[in-house]
Amino acid sequence: MTIPAIPLNDGNTIPQVGYGTWPLRGEDAAVAVSAAIAAGYRHIDSARRYDNEQGVGEGIRRSGIDRADVFVTTKFDGEFQGEDRAVPALHESLRLLGTDYVDLLLIHWPLPVRGQFVSTWRTFEKLQRDGLVRSIGVSNFTPAHLEVLAAETSVVPAVNQIQLSPAIPRRAHREYDAAHGIVTESWSPIKSVMGEAVVEEVAEKHGRTPAQVVLRWHVQQGLVVIPKSADPGRMAQNLALFDFELDAGDLAKIETLDLGPDAGVDSDIEGH
Repeated sequence: MTIPAIPLNDGNTIPQVGYGTWPLRGEDAAVAVSAAIAAGYRHIDSARRYDNEQGVGEGIRRSGIDRADVFVTTKFDGEFQGEDRAVPALHESLRLLGTDYVDLLLIHWPLPVRGQFVSTWRTFEKLQRDGLVRSIGVSNFTPAHLEVLAAETSVVPAVNQIQLSPAIPRRAHREYDAAHGIVTESWSPIKSVMGEAVVEEVAEKHGRTPAQVVLRWHVQQGLVVIPKSADPGRMAQNLALFDFELDAGDLAKIETLDLGPDAGVDSDIEGH
């Protein structure tokens, strides 16, 4: 199975389907990441807030795969915002992961009241220039936050990772990202629509699981998507997305799940 690689604005690429590791920790994370790589995943998403970077790194080592063949993301939350605070944080993440670079480093939340995401971004730019990070991006940023970065800094984020699903499609975010060369990545991609009759109807039509149908919707939108499951069977199912296609009728049915632009972010539930 070949997972498509999406080009980034800095010349790098990102596998379109990744493996989400929250809320796995310790040995559970190591076992799951190793199993995910065995299933075919080559993109692993972690974060300092998840407290699982050490387990993720151990899982990559156990898999036996070359480090260069795995795309590793980590994210820094508010504890590490502010000028240069991300520098020691990244060195600690590299120690925990057991690697000398990460493929993608994200600001986990903008936290605009603190007024520190611009200085944090400038620190990320330095880390990228130093070769400790291949690509830099953001998470949970709105177009307004991205406009601030555009006005005050010189590097456009490669990725914006946001809560996104057919129920919460974030059209304005996606349009802004696309217009500025930013790849949109979906977290919590399936949860908000599982059990919906239209999803089950489309799944039955294609002989697929409801989760596969929803993940295929993300793929056809050109999004990067990071499903999560600790079950090896579901891991494999969540990668089996590239031998079927949703037609216009399927997409129209799925569009009816849209809860509108005011649908909220359930970040506390997700632990994201």
